[in-house]
Amino acid sequence: MRTGEPLPAVGQVLAALATGLWHWDTATKLVTVDAEAARLLGLPVEQATLTEAQVRARLHPVDWNEIVSVVGLAAAEGTLAEVRVRIMDERGRVIRTVRSRSKPSYDRELRAFELIGTLQEVTDPSPGTPADRRTVTGDWRRSREAFLLDAGRALAEARSTAEVLRVAAGLSMPGFSPDGLAVFGVEGDRLTIIGHHGHRPGDEGPFSHMALATDYPAAEVVRTGRAVYLSSPEHYKARYPLTWPLAEQFGRQSWAFLPLTVAGRTMGAWMAAFAYPVAFTPDERSVLTTVARMLAQALTRAGAAESQRELTDGLQRSMMPTLGPEIPGMSVAARYIPTGGGLQVGGDWYDMIPLPSGRIALVIGDVQGHDVRAAGLMGQLRIALRAYASEGHRPDAVLSRASRFLHGISTTDEDPTDLRFATCLYVEADPETGVLDIARAGHPDPAIRMADGTVLKRPTAGGLPLGIDPDADYPTTQLVLEPGETMLICTDGLIETGGHDLETGWVRIRTILEEHKGDLEELADSLVQAVHGPSSHHTTGPLADRREDDIAVLLLCREAEGCGCGDTVTVRPRRVRRTMLTVAQAEPERVAVARQQLRELLHDWSSADQVDSAVLLLSEMLTNVLVHTDTDALLVAEIAGEPGARRIRVEVTDAGDDLPHRRRPGELASSGRGLMLIELLAHAWGVDPRGEGKSIWFELYEPDGSGGDAEPDGQPKP
Repeated sequence: MRTGEPLPAVGQVLAALATGLWHWDTATKLVTVDAEAARLLGLPVEQATLTEAQVRARLHPVDWNEIVSVVGLAAAEGTLAEVRVRIMDERGRVIRTVRSRSKPSYDRELRAFELIGTLQEVTDPSPGTPADRRTVTGDWRRSREAFLLDAGRALAEARSTAEVLRVAAGLSMPGFSPDGLAVFGVEGDRLTIIGHHGHRPGDEGPFSHMALATDYPAAEVVRTGRAVYLSSPEHYKARYPLTWPLAEQFGRQSWAFLPLTVAGRTMGAWMAAFAYPVAFTPDERSVLTTVARMLAQALTRAGAAESQRELTDGLQRSMMPTLGPEIPGMSVAARYIPTGGGLQVGGDWYDMIPLPSGRIALVIGDVQGHDVRAAGLMGQLRIALRAYASEGHRPDAVLSRASRFLHGISTTDEDPTDLRFATCLYVEADPETGVLDIARAGHPDPAIRMADGTVLKRPTAGGLPLGIDPDADYPTTQLVLEPGETMLICTDGLIETGGHDLETGWVRIRTILEEHKGDLEELADSLVQAVHGPSSHHTTGPLADRREDDIAVLLLCREAEGCGCGDTVTVRPRRVRRTMLTVAQAEPERVAVARQQLRELLHDWSSADQVDSAVLLLSEMLTNVLVHTDTDALLVAEIAGEPGARRIRVEVTDAGDDLPHRRRPGELASSGRGLMLIELLAHAWGVDPRGEGKSIWFELYEPDGSGGDAEPDGQPKP
């Protein structure tokens, strides 16, 4: 080439140097080679796109494993991947040795490598020469480092004994890979088989429960703590003639038995068997020893974790009750999920207690903390609550006694500064009438899913969490669970998970309750799955591995025809929607709660103006009772009819004898307009004297869509 002439193409230069180009994409599992690279691989001299299997068929089996290991290490270090591979012909004979140099890149999204490199034929140095030792040692060191890096990471991530064994079975050692593995343990004076790979089921029979005194390599390794290497069948037969017939049937050529040692104690042995002769050079023994050490540590961690899970699961199961007996006319479903961290025990609990009166008590609570002490306090508190309830005490008395009990046992502990408290909700249910008497100690309020799918939070009177004040009082709130309605009570772990607070978490739970179709058990599963997702780790339903807090859930359904409590019948909407609320003289703030309850009851009312009117009139009626009488007010609100032709009736009852009368207040008067507003805004209203007290009511009719209002029978109002 004369000076000044253009340079030849890169491909021409490489071809002149007998160097081929190749491109490998592990995402597509395709390898593209140019003509020279194809020739070096023993293929027709032309550019081609091959599958990984086609390329692998041209390489020595051991060398393919080296390529994978070296590429992984080079990608991790950001260096070139260089390896020598032997090319085989169709008969399995080595025809040449080539050197591959490439620059791998790793795609994290695809989890795949992409390599562009070169292939160049090399002449093998004479065995034993300095050049031969440098080449072999360099390739071996890179392969070994990559393999041990991957093996250590995989074994460290294994969470159970089964996972450790699966990782061990998949290890591809640099330059030599066993096709049979077995892990031996020790029970007393006998060997046991923890797991094996590369053998048929049942092959482990003769080796199970073998005495440690037996003339068998694994037994000797456990006795002495030293590895045993057998490079040939003849070596095995000569050293262990008595047990050689047991190993002969597998047709292996070499064996390595290594001790599994942790903290100076040999806990078992690991066998690696090879289908071809292995010399077990010092480098190979070094790799096997390192793997055995990592395997022993991984098995120890997995065994400890499994023992811990078994212990804590047993502890938790012993503390949690089973639901029963069946409640006539009612169905109950419950779920408990301990936290995913630590010992997987916590302070949340639920209980169902048959009472002497024939009623049923439902209890749910949460002891502060997510540790063994919280679980222990929970168990003691649950027993105390069951004892107080079984004595026949009312809900307020049960919680008062429980608070005094928890205060006593938590302050007499070894650490008096570690004061624990508990939130609790106690519900006494009458199966015949659906009446619920509720006492609450710092716990989230219950929610009611009505028969038509409407969901309302039901604010209840409450006191301090249990254990804070031994003299605390716990007022009782009475609700009625109508046929077809379902009550949800839960701990805050169900609500405040995934970055939610009580408000946004409640919106999520409410959506699940409103949209669910199915029986009560499916609803319980839907609640916990929607919060955490499905998992194989569960107590009574599909739950999740990663949990931020303990969760306890109780569902109580008052059965009705087609309500879906005990079957999978879709809930059929009923024509009546009802809510009740008591506003005491000492609790004027509950007027705001009543207004919110009415708005939630009217959440799908077609006229927003009528909703505002109903809330205004209710506020006037309740305020009138609190200001002009010395009695409490009982609110009953009921929606009847089909959408578009419904009626809302709001009734406020008190024990006062004085009937309200219409007044004509002056311009500056601050009161006296209640009945005028009712007469102006309501479609119908009235005052009904009772034997003791009175009730004042009003009705509003939903617009029928034609611009007019509709009477309850669906006819337009004149």
